[in-house]
Amino acid sequence: MDLAEEVVIEAPRDEVYARLNDVEVLRQCIPGCEELERNDEGALVAKVTLKIGPVKARFAGIVHLDPSGAPEHFTLSGQGNGGAAGFAKGGADVTLAEDGPERTILAYKAHVEIGGKLAQLGSRLVASTAKKLSAKFFACFAETFQPQDEGAEADAGTA
Repeated sequence: MDLAEEVVIEAPRDEVYARLNDVEVLRQCIPGCEELERNDEGALVAKVTLKIGPVKARFAGIVHLDPSGAPEHFTLSGQGNGGAAGFAKGGADVTLAEDGPERTILAYKAHVEIGGKLAQLGSRLVASTAKKLSAKFFACFAETFQPQDEGAEADAGTA
């Protein structure tokens, strides 16, 4: 299965790249993420629970990042195992293009292979779910660049 998307983020490229490497930001934005940490080799180790059609599974996985072209371009590859639900493995090429001083165009092309019960669900359902999860991630990620409402914080502090 192949996925490709372009997302405009209202922030400078270096800041977008930094947040894409911030474990806490990723933990908050990855749908179903229960655990995320960086191991000794710099790879990300995650536990994510997802529901795809009738199949709900907890995946344990690892993602390796190749930042050799960063911040303009980087690649990532990884795999996850969901036990009886199946497995997923794949990679993505990501580009971050400056669109003025305060705007970045993030584009990615990803290829994912799935097996087990997940593969039996049908490519349309899996692709549709993958697109929804991607949209959720990028909506959350874009929100991390929005200024916090100081009035709401002050109200929360006095409550």
